[in-house]
Amino acid sequence: MLTGEVRNKVDKIWSDIWAGGITNPLTVIEQLTYLMFIRSLDEKELESESFEALSDEAMPKIFPQDEVGQSMRWSKFKTKDSRIIYDIVGTKVFPFIKEMNGENTSAFSRYMQDAMFLVPTPQVLQKMITGLDELYEHDIKNLDMQGDLYEYMLGKLASAGQNGQFRTPKHIRDMMVRLLAPTPNDKICDPACGTAGFLVSASEYVRGKFEAEMTSEQWEHFAGEMFSGFDTDRTMLRLSAMNLMLHSITHPQIDYVDSVSKQNQTASAYDIVLANPPFTGTVDSESIHDNLRTVCDTKKTELLFVALFLRILRKGGRCACIVPDGVLFGSTKAHKSLRKELVENHQLQAVISMPSGVFKPYAGVSTAILIFTKTGAGGTGKVWFYDMKADGFSLDDKRAAVDANDIPDILARFHNPEGEADRKPTEPSFLVDKSAIEANGYDLSISRYKEVVYEKVEYETPAVIMKRLDQLNLDIASKTGELRGMLGE
Repeated sequence: MLTGEVRNKVDKIWSDIWAGGITNPLTVIEQLTYLMFIRSLDEKELESESFEALSDEAMPKIFPQDEVGQSMRWSKFKTKDSRIIYDIVGTKVFPFIKEMNGENTSAFSRYMQDAMFLVPTPQVLQKMITGLDELYEHDIKNLDMQGDLYEYMLGKLASAGQNGQFRTPKHIRDMMVRLLAPTPNDKICDPACGTAGFLVSASEYVRGKFEAEMTSEQWEHFAGEMFSGFDTDRTMLRLSAMNLMLHSITHPQIDYVDSVSKQNQTASAYDIVLANPPFTGTVDSESIHDNLRTVCDTKKTELLFVALFLRILRKGGRCACIVPDGVLFGSTKAHKSLRKELVENHQLQAVISMPSGVFKPYAGVSTAILIFTKTGAGGTGKVWFYDMKADGFSLDDKRAAVDANDIPDILARFHNPEGEADRKPTEPSFLVDKSAIEANGYDLSISRYKEVVYEKVEYETPAVIMKRLDQLNLDIASKTGELRGMLGE
């Protein structure tokens, strides 16, 4: 985790950029991202040179070996005059990183093609470089902290997009990853990846749990085809690719794809899907893929994406996705047919109801997490419901850390299903038979099955209450008389 001091330093860099005239948070992050990438290239070059000196083995070079090529390295230009730095970065380094992979072999370079260098003045650029360099030299000690730094900056994207997309808080993403527990052999996809937060959380989990035992083949898989993400915003794709590169995923499958359209033919390709698809959006009915409409004939993105998850998973593949509460109880034909598909034709395992404050300050929408396995042959027996009331943060716009947190309990109970067998519907978690869900028209809202215990309150009769009031009036009159006597009246 980043310390308060590091956060203050990031905020200082941020305010310097804002003062310089860049006020769009997305643009700020983009420009900082480019500089972080430029610095990381020089770090890799320095590592290669160090290895070369020790081993006498020639290593491939990133930068050209001539004077101009070497002048583009962060360690060479960072201490120069601000006007010289601005000229080098704007006219040499930036075009270089845009074209450095001519074969478009990395996702980052692929989406760099239409990137623009927008730092307005040499002074602002120098402050950005000095601020970042100080962070890396004194505060960012390892890959995890570098990821935390990027996560903190992404957290400043405090506005939802036009189609209802917004960032999923990291602790919620981490919980969903731990619920599915991916392995180094899985292929993981987020078809609405945004800044690739779910893929990053999955990579951190796999690296944290299996790093010591992973084979070279698994590491190669980890760096490349293990992680896939789709989005329709090229800026987000650039941020995704950079975010993943900062977590050692050098060749992720990040693609510009309208996931629910006819252009996306992907099917039976992934072991795990982790996603928070756009809510409230609609798409052009002509562009929707036909096999999604056979599951639920609708234009609502939150329904189409769940149908998509089923299509792109392999048999036995698992999904954890966030849906708005309306998906759980909506009464349209499309809503009902999607829920029936999950319950009857696949294995619906869990519905975790989350409090509405989870996505504040971006939105106050009520949501739930659906967890299911693609089987194509049913398998739903009992569905586990959990009524989550707290996530470790206040449920207002401040989202300050608090002690109340159901996440550890959710993880412990989900991975110990035998212990849930005797839980009652009056408790935070319980199991519901498939037959009961079917009888309720496949309604998946927890309120349909949860029982609220009302405590019976015994009230006194009116006569007893009046008698008590009379006694109180007598006591008041008596005390008033005593007080008058003390005052000599």
